[in-house]
Amino acid sequence: MKQDQWVIGIETSCDETAVAIIKNGREIIANVVASQIESHKRFGGVVPEIASRHHVEQITIVIEEALNQANLSFSEIDAIAVTEGPGLVGALLIGVNAAKALAFAHNIPLIPVHHIAGHIYANRLVTELQFPLLSLVVSGGHTELVYMKEHGHFKVIGETRDDAAGEAYDKVARTLNLPYPGGPHIDRLAQEGRVTLELPRAWLEEGSYDFSFSGLKSAVINTVHNAEQRGETIAPEDLAASFQQSVIDVLVKKTERAVLEYDVKQLLLAGGVAANRGLRKALEDTFSNRDDLDLVIPPLSLCTDNAAMIAAAGSIMFAKGIRADLSLNANPGLDIELYND
Repeated sequence: MKQDQWVIGIETSCDETAVAIIKNGREIIANVVASQIESHKRFGGVVPEIASRHHVEQITIVIEEALNQANLSFSEIDAIAVTEGPGLVGALLIGVNAAKALAFAHNIPLIPVHHIAGHIYANRLVTELQFPLLSLVVSGGHTELVYMKEHGHFKVIGETRDDAAGEAYDKVARTLNLPYPGGPHIDRLAQEGRVTLELPRAWLEEGSYDFSFSGLKSAVINTVHNAEQRGETIAPEDLAASFQQSVIDVLVKKTERAVLEYDVKQLLLAGGVAANRGLRKALEDTFSNRDDLDLVIPPLSLCTDNAAMIAAAGSIMFAKGIRADLSLNANPGLDIELYND
């Protein structure tokens, strides 16, 4: 009788072509990522058409490399999990169609996965999840608080109304003439600077868990332009520190309030901005000494887009009986609550 379960994950939602193989939902056997950062740097952001072309060039190579690393063949794979959305539609289509072709050719179950569910389940590759839990998802396209009462059940209790935190980081970085991707550069500068500028914090209406960073982004841009017009110089590291503190204050305070209201056992950090040192430290300072809450922060390798997280989420969806047929299509606006019971 077969004891182990092997799930292959495919992720092409943006500018990484990634394939991974997970054993029993928790153990990474292979995790291959072909990054496109160098191709997009000169444009200051991801160019969808270029991203799609790179995925076409890399997808077969990356799949073969993952299988070689795992020393497995498709006859041993139990399921193929693929990012269905959200993301760039052209990029998503490459992964979805590759997964469908493999599922058809090898008669393997096909599992559709929500990209943000993948980021959340990256934490299960670190430790077992404890329910109910709350996940703070912070990435280039998403800033959300997601409540989970059980595996595979997602309730969005707060989300961004305009710019996501990561998007604001990239736009502020461009204002400071920092290279793409801007988030890590802002984070590095912030460690060197002091909070010297009064920048806004959008708390929104009382009781709301939603986020808004558009006003903060505009305030930073206006501060830089006004200083230039007066012939003044603002230390980039102090501007970065002041901006980052404004973002972190809102993220942590709203998360702290939600943790109390929803009485959760575990708090997860997820998404590309989970790699931010300032945010990681603030969460640790706020939550790590609490006996009634388990704070889980993933390693840097599992913060940015990867396929291990898609396979981890796919393992849960597979166990729940979720399947896709060959009509599966890319869904750039996919709702994370779609598969809730």
